[in-house]
Amino acid sequence: MPYRTLRGGHAPIRMWADPADVEEAALGQLRNVAELPWVEGVAVMPDVHHGKGATVGSVIAMRDAVSPAAVGVDIGCGMTAVRSSLTVEDLPDDLGGLRSRLEKAIPVGRSAHKTPVDPSAVPGLRERGWYEFWKGFEELIPSVRGRLGRARAQMGTLGGGNHFLEVCADDAGSIWIVLHSGSRNIGKELADRHIEAARKLPHNQDLPDPDLAVFLSGTAKMDAYRRDLFWAQEYARRNRTLMMALAQNAVTRFFSGRKVTWDDHISCHHNYVATEVYDGVELLVTRKGAIRAGAGDLGIIPGSMATGTYIVRGLGNREAFNSASHGAGRRMSRNKARKTFTLADLEAQTQGVECRKDAGVIDEIPGAYKDLEAVMAAQSDLVEVEAHLRQLVCVKG
Repeated sequence: MPYRTLRGGHAPIRMWADPADVEEAALGQLRNVAELPWVEGVAVMPDVHHGKGATVGSVIAMRDAVSPAAVGVDIGCGMTAVRSSLTVEDLPDDLGGLRSRLEKAIPVGRSAHKTPVDPSAVPGLRERGWYEFWKGFEELIPSVRGRLGRARAQMGTLGGGNHFLEVCADDAGSIWIVLHSGSRNIGKELADRHIEAARKLPHNQDLPDPDLAVFLSGTAKMDAYRRDLFWAQEYARRNRTLMMALAQNAVTRFFSGRKVTWDDHISCHHNYVATEVYDGVELLVTRKGAIRAGAGDLGIIPGSMATGTYIVRGLGNREAFNSASHGAGRRMSRNKARKTFTLADLEAQTQGVECRKDAGVIDEIPGAYKDLEAVMAAQSDLVEVEAHLRQLVCVKG
């Protein structure tokens, strides 16, 4: 559908969602961010909903400034997917054993590896530069220096909340692994410290929302934030790469009687900052709950525990700052979901998927999310569908 324009703010707000369907708190956040003098434009994705500081599902293009709260606390959160040579005919009727194998290979929730994973000992892991990457930890802000051991132990772990690891099948019957995770605790700690530092700066004292505090280019604090931000984004990317290798090996061992091969990974951040040029102007583009969808870019747009995932290719819509949604997006808060749905609802809505069906994940029930098909229909000018996947196994923290 063509985008709609939301009135309010000095910068244009282009929406790939009907404002009438967006909660007023989120609309207020969008107007507030568009009032910032550094903002050149805001693109709003169809999965938009209220978030801390900035709405989830928003793309904010700033000149010479960036708001750490508009990136969010899970810096670099994103998706990775890979197709295997396996097909649905290769799967056993009972997928519980496969789920257990994956849960044993990859810690979930608050858990970490008992000892940090040695990447050189992981079969099939082609990622290089680990020594140089960890060397960069020494340059992060001093207040997190004592977190190195924890950051190492959490490398290659899933986390909790809406993070997941899934085995899926596409419409042709090919088996995929799909995962969603971010920068774990180290990303959150870096974000929290920089958000707090930004709020104290003199130029941020009269903002409509203190969480929209920005760092300005050419300052030491901006340089420190960008250094830590890009390191955390790299941590998140490497975390997914390592996890995917562990998951691939677990699946390969589970099907030990067959030769399993794998395609190249598809990977994308959806909480991050990138330097991009529009109309000859260099901008800092923040995507919070949005993926880059430049012409030809491959991306991943998931729904919920049982509503499928889309592999997409970007169409390069510059009105949206080359972006698309990061998923279906929540339609109700976690607290409301816990009060609204029962375990019987969870069982019914995840029928046919091997996954947890207990009170600990009821806030992730499919009914708490927007309709994925409607979200996809609203962004037909942003992406085209490459593949549709359905969940068979879902691991959550």
